[in-house]
Amino acid sequence: MATSAARSTPLVVSLDQAAALGLGSERIGSKAANLAQLAAAGFPVPPGFVIPADAFADWPQVQAALPAAASTLGDSRLAVRSSAAAEDLAGASYAGLYETFLDVDPDQVADAVRRCWESATSQRVTAFQQRHQHAQDRPAMAVLVQRMVHPDAAGVAFTANPVSGARDEAVITAVRGLGERLVGGEAIGDQWVIHHGQASCTRATEQALTADQALAVADLARRVEQHYGAPQDLEWATTGDRLWLLQARPMTALPEPVDWTPPAPGYWMRNFRLGEWLPEPMTPLFADWLLERLEHGYLQATRQHTGAALVFPHAAINGWYYTATPRLSPRTLLSVLLAGRGRLVRFLRHAVLGPGRDPVAADRGLLGRLAEEWRQELLPRYQQAVQQGETQVEAVDPRQLVGRLVDSAGVLAGEYLWSLSVVGGSAWKMEGALARFFDQYLATTVGGSVQQLLVGLPGTQPDLPPHAVQSVDWAHPTAGELGWQPPQPSDRHGDLATERKQLTARCAAALADHPPLQARFLALVEVAQRYAVLREQQARQFTLAWPLLRRSALRLGDHLRAKGVIDQTEDVFFLTRAELGHSSSLAAVVDGRRAVWQRRRRLLAPLTIGRPPRLVQRELLATVDAVRTSDAVAEGAIVGQPASPGRATGPVRIVTGPEDFDRFQPGEVMVAQATAPAWTLLFVRAAAVVTDGGTLAAHASLVAREYGIPAVVATGDATSRLNDGQRVTVDGSAGTVQPHS
Repeated sequence: MATSAARSTPLVVSLDQAAALGLGSERIGSKAANLAQLAAAGFPVPPGFVIPADAFADWPQVQAALPAAASTLGDSRLAVRSSAAAEDLAGASYAGLYETFLDVDPDQVADAVRRCWESATSQRVTAFQQRHQHAQDRPAMAVLVQRMVHPDAAGVAFTANPVSGARDEAVITAVRGLGERLVGGEAIGDQWVIHHGQASCTRATEQALTADQALAVADLARRVEQHYGAPQDLEWATTGDRLWLLQARPMTALPEPVDWTPPAPGYWMRNFRLGEWLPEPMTPLFADWLLERLEHGYLQATRQHTGAALVFPHAAINGWYYTATPRLSPRTLLSVLLAGRGRLVRFLRHAVLGPGRDPVAADRGLLGRLAEEWRQELLPRYQQAVQQGETQVEAVDPRQLVGRLVDSAGVLAGEYLWSLSVVGGSAWKMEGALARFFDQYLATTVGGSVQQLLVGLPGTQPDLPPHAVQSVDWAHPTAGELGWQPPQPSDRHGDLATERKQLTARCAAALADHPPLQARFLALVEVAQRYAVLREQQARQFTLAWPLLRRSALRLGDHLRAKGVIDQTEDVFFLTRAELGHSSSLAAVVDGRRAVWQRRRRLLAPLTIGRPPRLVQRELLATVDAVRTSDAVAEGAIVGQPASPGRATGPVRIVTGPEDFDRFQPGEVMVAQATAPAWTLLFVRAAAVVTDGGTLAAHASLVAREYGIPAVVATGDATSRLNDGQRVTVDGSAGTVQPHS
């Protein structure tokens, strides 16, 4: 046993002494060693002392020395914290594993030190060691004692974004008072992101910091990062005008920086076309196989109806689907127009620009014929092909015919998507035209919202068919596979229909003295309502093939699992099409890709990349602005697109997938990256709906309207700025979400 006479260092060492003596983490633990270095370098570390790990062999003498050591810190209360050799390392932080004692009376410091040191042998630590295969019986544990800081605010700071890996962003989380509420999971705290000297509050639950204070914390964190030469995870506190550094450790499990640069110049959109049906990153088999079949079918339908190949480029950017507007040089545009022999020009005039400018003429000129073609030819052909495939999928040899089923069904679904995009996609443009008329001639007279004219329509009552999907990425089970039942019919649909008819009558009466305007209004209402129904009908049947597509892929998965290529049937979704023919194990490949996919799911993917062309900006923004009832935005509000009218207040519930469905309670505000048809059953319980993605034509918009609940879509980052339990007011008419203090 060591004795005090044999020791080369004191039993109790001040942080200044520890730095001067060069004591490392093996003697005083990583936490104390780091703080000693930082204090010596001039950082604002609260004064303190440390009992080295090997000193506890002389506990009676340590105990006798503690009162004198505590007196060097004045009459203040004390903080007693662990400083184990295994803490605060680059590979793992082990934060919270040992006991911490705050606001300790100096007379009680010995008892707190002993209890802190003994926590190294607790059952929690023993279990942790066993999980991580640590061999030592007792971790090398020192104890750090510092002057207690009673903070106005405290929290943590990362010098790199822990989700995206961006090294040029500092992320700060702050609470009022002690930071223990935050690190212990009792509070969520405000969140600030500091980028190139600009502080942005992305979550405000406590208003613990001002922007200037957040910048000061970020500056302190950056200086610590420069000191160590690596990204840091800090704990800090403020008292009055003073900022204290309480802890610093290397960031662990920091992903590589994320770059959202698209593969080519242009305006890239995450919510456009198929993107509305893909609320998260794509799995490899979908991106490599089914997506390409869908895109092929879409292009095939484009050629068939316009006589030209008007290609919309698409790409996977960090696994997320993006599509871009075509970039055509004058020569290329001329060749495309010539190839179409006038059909493309007519299509652009009547089916692309017409619905937003003159919906009635667009319907008569081309859209009505395309809608009838969908109803009479495309939908029956799609239904028949799916029925035939379902009779074959279980009988065929997966190596021979399943691929053919996927190819043919995927291409046909792509054709269907084209019709949905053109015909059903005209509905939101028509809504914009109606909104502009309403705003100009009716809003100040009749009140209400233009969206109230488009709800409670026959054929739009929410449903949940078995082929309803969470995502068109076939890695996700359909509603039928999950056994989800359709929601019960709601009286609210009938109430909305009555309100719609009453508002329509008021509008017509307000225009009675102006027969041409009244006739124009009634024609706009009729065509907008008809295409709103068409959009819902088309969208409801789009994924008709997905049970067949999934079963085809899973049959291949069964085959590969039996051969030992993959461990589980569902692993097939993390292969590429070429790898479906492998005979050797790809388990390691699957594990790596799944880990990347899971990491990308946590990224906040931008809704758009690049600058929109003038025409796109004018058409899109004009529609959104026409529907929005107010341009006034309160401080701290989240702004999106007004998707369903009304106002509601309630607690937030972040819903990331089916695993959260049971937690979602009636009266809560559902906040999600996006919603899909399979989520319809949740709308019965929701007070309101808020999504990161989506558009006026997205699923959340349509279903929320039919349930009569407010919805705001395309917020970009609501899931990162809001938290479970936080109360918000959702104004679906103005397109704003106001967090409450």
